[in-house]
Amino acid sequence: MGGSISCCISPGDSPKLHRRELELEECPITTAEDLSEDTGTYLQHISDRELPDELAQEENPSDHPKASTLFLNKSQTDVREKRKSNYLNHMSPGLLTKKYSSCSTIFIDDSTVSQPNLKSTIKCVALAIYYHIKNRDSNRSLDIFDEKKHPLSREKVPDDYSVVDPEHKLIYRFIRTLFSSAQLTAECAIVTLVYLERLLTYAEMDICPSNWKRIVLGAILLASKVWDDQAVWNVDYCQILKDITVEDMNEMERHFLELLQFNINVPASVYAKYYFDLRSLADDNNLSFPLEPLSNKRAQKLEAISRLCEDKYKDLKKSAMKRSVSADNLIGIRTSQAVLS
Repeated sequence: MGGSISCCISPGDSPKLHRRELELEECPITTAEDLSEDTGTYLQHISDRELPDELAQEENPSDHPKASTLFLNKSQTDVREKRKSNYLNHMSPGLLTKKYSSCSTIFIDDSTVSQPNLKSTIKCVALAIYYHIKNRDSNRSLDIFDEKKHPLSREKVPDDYSVVDPEHKLIYRFIRTLFSSAQLTAECAIVTLVYLERLLTYAEMDICPSNWKRIVLGAILLASKVWDDQAVWNVDYCQILKDITVEDMNEMERHFLELLQFNINVPASVYAKYYFDLRSLADDNNLSFPLEPLSNKRAQKLEAISRLCEDKYKDLKKSAMKRSVSADNLIGIRTSQAVLS
């Protein structure tokens, strides 16, 4: 995670993009007031266009690490009801199936913020989208994402396609099929959710039964081009969803980018927030990340990493002590000179 992800993608050419690491910190936006009068004509920086002032004031969760994610807020109503029901019925769901470490076996969770578990992450992202649909405020949408007007297959769209909420399993299968066929990573799934919530905020729309498939497809398409080393071309998605045309994919990608105001930057702090909020969502819904027994090989690797970190800490501590001693000597010399004078 180093450089800033910020570029414009041509929907017609659909180039393969090299992997861009997420920036460690948000770069400050330079305004006209910050510039002196003698700097000449003020040229608007691209970051000014990517993050409008009114959105910055609202602290959009897809842009600001301190703002709570939308999906976690959407899920809280159901979570409170589940907890209340479990309390009244004296139930402890998931307690018997959870693995615990013992003297003979230690279980560890290999899913980390830099290398999330793919299957569990996709399940959590699908669950976040499920809560977005179930607890939506209204049915605001755009024609470009309407499945009736732009079907993804030749099969007839059901008459009740706009009123029946999809189940979590259906959303999971749709996302899993795309990720498996396109060989996308778990990190791409997290960035997909960031783009999805950014779209809902910027465009002031809702994800609902009539548009969720095309919105999710557009977010995955964009996230795979920004994040993955070998991005999937639009024509490749047409081979996965055999009845959709390249022209339709290009048009949807163009509209998605325009609605995002070409802001595809994902700070590392925002990415980390979404990862940990997804884990909180998993805990609230008893979707545990897989625990694997600690093997000898894995234990030796963890021990080596621990030693390496300890050595680096000692080196940093020594350098800090040298700087402190140098500063003390400098103060002592100046004090002596003051006394002599």
